Amino acid sequence: MGKLTVGALRAVLVVVLAGTVFVQAGMVWALATKPDDGTLPLTPLRVITILGMVSAQVALVCVWRLVTMVRRGTVFSHAAFRYVDGIIGAIVTASLVWFAVTAINAPGQRDDPGVTVIMGGVGVAILGVALIVLVLRMLLAQAVARDVEAAQMQAELDEVI
Repeated sequence: MGKLTVGALRAVLVVVLAGTVFVQAGMVWALATKPDDGTLPLTPLRVITILGMVSAQVALVCVWRLVTMVRRGTVFSHAAFRYVDGIIGAIVTASLVWFAVTAINAPGQRDDPGVTVIMGGVGVAILGVALIVLVLRMLLAQAVARDVEAAQMQAELDEVI
């Protein structure tokens, strides 16, 4: 992975992380200073937004760590699994947060239930992303196993020579 690619990815990660912190700060401030006006259940939506930003931040940190491992050439190790698992957990959490938003929003969509159906579909799509990352985790497991096997074969070959 080239330095330019790593630098660009890290710049994007920093911008997104800063954005999530900004949104969280805004939601905490709104929770503390602005009461619900009765039109929407704003307090639950604000809390859900804060939780959603936490899940995004967890995923961002895990991606940062994985990029560091790729740059160092250590990504094909068992240490990478905890970060991939963190990403999967963050994505599943994000889908659950999205389903909560959908449930809170649903009563207001009685005249147009299609919006709720679309929002539910988005939640299922988010879960689909978690499944894709799970498949990629399985590929990583295969690569780690092959790397260990190759190291053992190299050690045996070194003994013979």
